[in-house]
Amino acid sequence: MLSSRATVRASSAAGLRTSTPQRIAIAPIRNYAQPASTRSTKPPVALYGIDGTYASALYTAAAKSSTLDSTARALAQLSEVFKRDAKLPMILNAPTLSGSDKSQIIAELSKSMGGPDKAGDTVKNFLNTLAENNRLGILQGVCEKFEALMGAARGEIELTVTSAASLDNRTLSRLESAVAKSEYVGPGKKLKVTNKVNPDVLGGLIVEIGDRTIDLSVSSKIAKMNKLLTDTL
Repeated sequence: MLSSRATVRASSAAGLRTSTPQRIAIAPIRNYAQPASTRSTKPPVALYGIDGTYASALYTAAAKSSTLDSTARALAQLSEVFKRDAKLPMILNAPTLSGSDKSQIIAELSKSMGGPDKAGDTVKNFLNTLAENNRLGILQGVCEKFEALMGAARGEIELTVTSAASLDNRTLSRLESAVAKSEYVGPGKKLKVTNKVNPDVLGGLIVEIGDRTIDLSVSSKIAKMNKLLTDTL
């Protein structure tokens, strides 16, 4: 997707990832001032980390310009680019990217979001802000955090089930029904179920509901048993 020159720059810098000091303050996102809508511009939940801070800033900017839904679709398209291009994170994190490289990257990423519109301008300005602050490397995390914000705004609660192998729809539905009736899900809330596969869990499940984690995996039980044996001996 990106030029060979940018890829070579990224590859040559792969072993030189010592970070240069970054500015802590986030530069104002340009051209975001729009008439306020009746929808709240405040992010529905607090997010942490640099990517969470930028995702929250983008959410507020999109809410002020009444482009939340279309901005979410644009970021979803960017997420698909990351899935298709395994080298993209390495390229975005390369410390040797020139201003010209960054401009070309932003132009290519903008193409993946479709035709020009209000949301496209908002996201493009946001990408320029990331580039100016040498933060293009957090873009993938921003996309994920923005999706979480949109889910929270819709009253959704993330239910992530990690298993050693993929679970069938019937099993996932039973888990969703059980969790929906539990104390972890408040009235009027909807569950968004995701099944992640991690062979390291060996068996059993790791269930994450919002910010809560229930570890029922075999690997967790083995770790506890090993600790008990170690402490005893």
